[in-house]
Amino acid sequence: MKSKVHILLPDIRSAYNVGSIFRSADCFGTEKIYLSGTTPTPLDRFGRSNSGAQKEISKTALGAEKDIPWEYVLDVNLFLKKMKKEKFSIVCIEQDKKSITLDNFIKIKNQEKINNLLVIFGNEVEGVKKTILKKADYIVEIPMKGKKESLNVSVCAGLIMYVL
Repeated sequence: MKSKVHILLPDIRSAYNVGSIFRSADCFGTEKIYLSGTTPTPLDRFGRSNSGAQKEISKTALGAEKDIPWEYVLDVNLFLKKMKKEKFSIVCIEQDKKSITLDNFIKIKNQEKINNLLVIFGNEVEGVKKTILKKADYIVEIPMKGKKESLNVSVCAGLIMYVL
């Protein structure tokens, strides 16, 4: 059975990163994107797509922001409860003392036949908030081999969507 992959982007600062994630989501078959906190949305509060951040999203998404269903989430805690009731496993992509490697997660996912995933990517500077990490079923990290500790959030999201 094909995995159902939904994404939550809480407090992503860069509209270019958001647009790039929409574009990757379209390429890899992600079903829906949820935006929350300070994350810019493809439409402003007046329903326009031609203002500042919306233009930046559109520029990198190349129209994917019109093809991938999205929703703005006001209360992340209520949203996570709702997704768990809908039988989604909550997967945070973050470096943490409780994290497992992506390879190990894929093994677990296949063994346990986990099919519905809500994948959460954190803010470019601070990562996934601790309050969200506490609600995760899995905390997954991509092992880094170079001197840099992390990838750009949109690059990380593209890699994760491809693997899932």
